[in-house]
Amino acid sequence: MGEPAEAVPAWEWLSDIQVGFVGADGSERLGTLALHWGERFERASPARKFTAFKGQKNFTGEYWAATSRSLVGYESWVERDAVMALDFDPAVTALASQPFRLVWKDGARNREHTPDYFVRLADGTGVVVDVRPESLVDEEAAEVFAFTARVCETAGWRFRLVGDLDQPFRANLRWLARYRHPRCHRAPIAVQLREVFAEPQLLVAGAERVGDRLAVLPVLYHLLWMHELVADLVSAPLGAATAVRLAAGGRS
Repeated sequence: MGEPAEAVPAWEWLSDIQVGFVGADGSERLGTLALHWGERFERASPARKFTAFKGQKNFTGEYWAATSRSLVGYESWVERDAVMALDFDPAVTALASQPFRLVWKDGARNREHTPDYFVRLADGTGVVVDVRPESLVDEEAAEVFAFTARVCETAGWRFRLVGDLDQPFRANLRWLARYRHPRCHRAPIAVQLREVFAEPQLLVAGAERVGDRLAVLPVLYHLLWMHELVADLVSAPLGAATAVRLAAGGRS
């Protein structure tokens, strides 16, 4: 897989790897990764087009990310769930799909790989994310992911390979994502919810202490999405008996 020789300095190795991406002016660019590793790939346009055709087995689309307030592409339901989880992660400040294309030589063979996402964390760290269910990672894919991880380590990025989200977290995340948009926030109701859930309460009972559940629940779910309120999203589906409380350090 073109592993760097021990005697070759890391940055010299990156000079042998090409990166193709769409520049800020909309033009396609190709250069060495050693030169372009500092690009703001979390703001990049997709390096390749998303295809859709009749009879296609995978489902493509665009997800509106509350984190970056932009559309982020996906090419399967697994990718859609993955980008949703990234959007839900409070450490993520920006993300982009198909951010660049890596091109390298593997002996006499030309290789290339386009990672699924590039993420910027609040501490400034860049993260390259590939999405593939474990059952679909064959030997060749494993080699490509291992190579990509090595590239990321050398460039100062992190690398994540993610697959299917576990249930019931997946179902809970899909539900809360319906309320991710800021339009679901109602300041007077949010203030009351923070006060009520300063002590743990059952989800619906606490909401009804604030007012009509039809008006209150969308705000409650939005605050859960924003991590201002917290609940166990891993062990069981959200429901009337879910315990909800104000996040640590939250204002009541």
